[in-house]
Amino acid sequence: MSETLLLIIAAAVVWRLYLWSRAPYDAPTRSVALSLLCAGLSYPVAMPGGATGIDTVAGHGAAKLVQNVLLLGTVYFLMCFYLYSADEQAARRRARWEAVVVSVVAMAIMLAAATVPHEALAGSFSTADMTISQVAFFYAGAGLYLMYALGAAGRWSARYARMSGRPHATGLWMTAIGLGAMAVACAVRAVFVAVRWSGGAVPDLLMNSVAVGLVVSSLLFVAGVTYSGVRARITATRLWLRRRRDHRRLRPLWQLLIEVYPGNELRPASSGLWDRWRARGVHRRYHRRIVECRDGLVDISPHLVDEDDDSDLLLLEPAELASRLRRAAVTIRQGSPAPGQAVPLAVPKEDDRDADVRQLIAVSEALRLTA
Repeated sequence: MSETLLLIIAAAVVWRLYLWSRAPYDAPTRSVALSLLCAGLSYPVAMPGGATGIDTVAGHGAAKLVQNVLLLGTVYFLMCFYLYSADEQAARRRARWEAVVVSVVAMAIMLAAATVPHEALAGSFSTADMTISQVAFFYAGAGLYLMYALGAAGRWSARYARMSGRPHATGLWMTAIGLGAMAVACAVRAVFVAVRWSGGAVPDLLMNSVAVGLVVSSLLFVAGVTYSGVRARITATRLWLRRRRDHRRLRPLWQLLIEVYPGNELRPASSGLWDRWRARGVHRRYHRRIVECRDGLVDISPHLVDEDDDSDLLLLEPAELASRLRRAAVTIRQGSPAPGQAVPLAVPKEDDRDADVRQLIAVSEALRLTA
């Protein structure tokens, strides 16, 4: 599970840093990126390999201190995101005040860590000697601030979720539940600290359950933060794939019409290899092909009117229309004049672009099958 969480956090960090690079002066985007960056840096520090490396260089207990300071930064920047999202002008003063609070907490736990032997913080939460007041203060101070910040952020997430529509509401509810669960877990751990500081014992099963709850809630929080962006990317990718496929499926019809009327071929904006794969290039070539097919059908339609009247042409099945288009192309190449006026061809019953494309594809597929 730890590897899965690390991969999810890494992907979320990279995505948010990319969004920040595209909007460097947007305060909410910057806050989310910095929050996830702190979270992403804190997680490897908490893992055995990362903690051992830092403790080897800076002394025992340094990894625990760095991890907790990064976690404080995570929740502080998360609070800033909600503050700036509500009112950026008024948020600046509140954000500065919250920065003072988190700085005081960070300095307090640093002082507590500096006044105890390094070995006292070298272990995990479950193995630390909470009867040492500084150790208990270290964990309780950081935990209570995390509870406060996570609880406030979770409350704001729920408020925005009620005001939002899907899919944003779904991501916000996931975020709110994850934050609320993490706040509850921090509160329970603070109770554990108090019990152990007073000389009591907490069952390992109970402490392990809370630890697992923290991991699960962290996963839910990260998934909620990235949900809307990931879903938008998935939707955009599906549209990209569908338009690439439709562009290829329109080729038989497009090729027949362009061979007859080469002047209808629009000049491409770019002919580079990258343009054939990037989203903007795919969408541009897709719409250009539709326009070229429609222009070609208008030009070739006068060569079909002598075979039937205007109303019947609109009722032709794709296979029959494809057959007549082939015969008309041969007639045009022979130099025969158009016997009538331009009329609509392959007009869909529904009045939308997707239906129009489906009608063109049906004719193009019929041309391919009768080739």
